[in-house]
Amino acid sequence: MLLLHSGDFGNENLELVQDVAALNFPKAVILGNHDSWSTQQFSSKKKDRVQLQLECLGQEHVGYKRLDFPLLKLSIVGGRPFSCGGQQIFRKRLLSARYGIQDMEGSAKRIYEAALGTPEDHLVILLAHNGPTGLGSELNDICGKDWVFGGGDHGDPDLAQAISNLKETTNVSIPLVVFGHMHKELAHGNGLRKMIVVGTHNIIYLNGAIVPRVKRSTNETSLQASNSDGTYRAFTLVEILNGQVNKISESWVSVVGNETTLEEEHILFKSNGQSSR
Repeated sequence: MLLLHSGDFGNENLELVQDVAALNFPKAVILGNHDSWSTQQFSSKKKDRVQLQLECLGQEHVGYKRLDFPLLKLSIVGGRPFSCGGQQIFRKRLLSARYGIQDMEGSAKRIYEAALGTPEDHLVILLAHNGPTGLGSELNDICGKDWVFGGGDHGDPDLAQAISNLKETTNVSIPLVVFGHMHKELAHGNGLRKMIVVGTHNIIYLNGAIVPRVKRSTNETSLQASNSDGTYRAFTLVEILNGQVNKISESWVSVVGNETTLEEEHILFKSNGQSSR
């Protein structure tokens, strides 16, 4: 098992990040725009909450780097941290100070370089806070603008460029790109977003931004009957078999005390067919 988290734990919610960092199983994380919500530049006087988040995550924060998992034959390559989507770099002073990033071109180069040297028998999963450009501009597309009339592509151009360069110039196998940021439930009651796309080179682009991810039970369910304080929690599960993505599902799990139960499973992708959304 491997946990991937695409960020936005809260508005610089250090305590939650610390809890996730303490989990005792393999994981990789990239911080999102809400994880740098108030911090525009690193403090020179004391450690700010962005610095503390990065410190507690350590090597498991994969922004602009690769984290290898030899037993799984997987490598996770991180995109640009703190992304807010679109053509402008969000929190440029943070990125400049920590990573030396000044523009989209430099950011694309850093993502590309992070993937170089991946072990030959490893698959690469790209983990970013926001998805790349080029996946549609309708308001319900996977990175489509749902808050303005007419939509628009709100993907990250640097991530798109890095993926393109990797496919053109290397033999790195990239079956999956995982991200969040663009909420499944569209603004203004306009329905639901497409959460999965099978793109060129058969790369699967997966958006896991189900918001809210944790819900209190309100329906007549076994969970409510057992304990009104229980919760439903959403997870996006990916099954990889024989070097290929076999199945992707959105799963809702009830949590009551120390007991967990799979309540719902919605299949988003199966290897013998197209995505269902």
